[in-house]
Amino acid sequence: MAESPGCCSVWARCLHCLYSCHWRKCPRERMQTSKCDCIWFGLLFLTFLLSLGWLYIGLVLLNDLHNFNEFLFRRWGHWMDWSLAFLLVISLLVTYASLLLVLALLLRLCRQPLHLHSLHKVLLLLIMLLVAAGLVGLDIQWQQEWHSLRVSLQATAPFLHIGAAAGITLLAWPVADTFYRIHRRGPKILLLLLFFGVVLVIYLAPLCISSPCIMERRDLPPKPGLVGHRGAPMLAPENTLMSLRKTAECGATVFETDVMVSSDGVPFLMHDEHLSRTTNVASVFPTRITAHSSDFSWAELKRLNAGSWFLERRPFWGAKPLAGPDLKEAENQTVPALEELLEEAAALNLSIMFDLRRPPQNHTYYDTFVIQTLETVLNARVPQTMVFWLPDEDRANVQRRAPGMRQIYGHQGGNRTERPQFLNLPYQDLPLLDIKALHKDNVSVNLFVVNKPWLFSLLWCAGVDSVTTNDCQLLQQMRYPIWLITPQTYLIIWVITNSVSTMLLLWTFLFQRRFVKKRGKTGLETVLLMRINNFMME
Repeated sequence: MAESPGCCSVWARCLHCLYSCHWRKCPRERMQTSKCDCIWFGLLFLTFLLSLGWLYIGLVLLNDLHNFNEFLFRRWGHWMDWSLAFLLVISLLVTYASLLLVLALLLRLCRQPLHLHSLHKVLLLLIMLLVAAGLVGLDIQWQQEWHSLRVSLQATAPFLHIGAAAGITLLAWPVADTFYRIHRRGPKILLLLLFFGVVLVIYLAPLCISSPCIMERRDLPPKPGLVGHRGAPMLAPENTLMSLRKTAECGATVFETDVMVSSDGVPFLMHDEHLSRTTNVASVFPTRITAHSSDFSWAELKRLNAGSWFLERRPFWGAKPLAGPDLKEAENQTVPALEELLEEAAALNLSIMFDLRRPPQNHTYYDTFVIQTLETVLNARVPQTMVFWLPDEDRANVQRRAPGMRQIYGHQGGNRTERPQFLNLPYQDLPLLDIKALHKDNVSVNLFVVNKPWLFSLLWCAGVDSVTTNDCQLLQQMRYPIWLITPQTYLIIWVITNSVSTMLLLWTFLFQRRFVKKRGKTGLETVLLMRINNFMME
């Protein structure tokens, strides 16, 4: 058999060099792709799919990545926003796997052997191990994110279907080429069944797609209200009076915070069990860095600065740096008492919702921290209706003494004597909620924590009453969901997508059949490669 002209082509040699890291011409005996090479191509394709899936997971995780940053800070004691590094690493993995896959497909179309170099093999195995380790770590440490992915599919499934249809259509070219090059009947039928089985699944996938944003425009619910998560933590230090004021400026109606009780019985705002992340406790009390936040007296807490850390290490990637009066105000923030917060919130016409954190067992108010906090609220001389009471501890006593406060439940059950009127749940619970049924029962639903427009749009379409967010300034600017299409429009998109894909698939297989017949008559085994060369020369 004569040596293939394609092996002498500069274009094919370049492709072969990048894929196999060999510049020399292919020996005649190595012009065939071995079974081992086919296995490595399969692993390459699998690596590409895994890295692409991990990229999707990473983009979904960005909504909750701040929790991951806080988790690492508690473990390592060093703050870093991992958003940029996380995206950069995933993007590099996807780019590398994609380029290598494109090289393999081009070599296949040019009828060149797929001899993957050992370096690429090692890198592919490392990528697979890295992605597998990430998935295992996610399952062990952050299982709720699997529910986040389930929610995300309601927002992305219509577009993923279009992308999958486009991908399988592009893949038809090398599949058709392989089909006509196989001489044995059994493997040809198996390849055809596998390929068109996948095609059929993709084409019929919309039958299983359910999204709140596929609805008539007239049925779009009102825009959800905004609840500031620890205030406006992208604009000001969290759980401070400055953050409270920025929450009001964002158009939010509720300030969500965290309350602890000091060693001398003063409720104050603090999220972490230790003060090192959001105060300068390391410089004021260097020997008490690991002490519980509730073990400090109110006099000691007032000595701490609760804003300088925000300027030294911005907690959110992409947040604009402070300047002018805001910069000076942030530098002078202190740890606020709950009483201060209530008075300031009343002046700003903001409601307050807070988590109440139990102090350590050796704390003076370990058994009475709820009563101590309730007394502070009652003595603050603010309307009870502005307080959303979230803690479950001693709720019956709280309801008896402060009947005007609105009781917020973190579960749907409520208590035995009454049904809840306000629910505060993680957004991962969306698939489990029947929003319309809850509204019929006069139950309002708030979901947390929602930071990205795609998620806010999805919850908007679902009819959620409000969301807790770190990014109130961004969500405030949204006047409409990112996407909303009517069922009729989506049906048209579905039919057009499948029809165009089907026509291209048929054309690809017919063209390849014609190409094979022409090659058999003329003996030209590299017609496609020559066309590419001519195109490049032009």
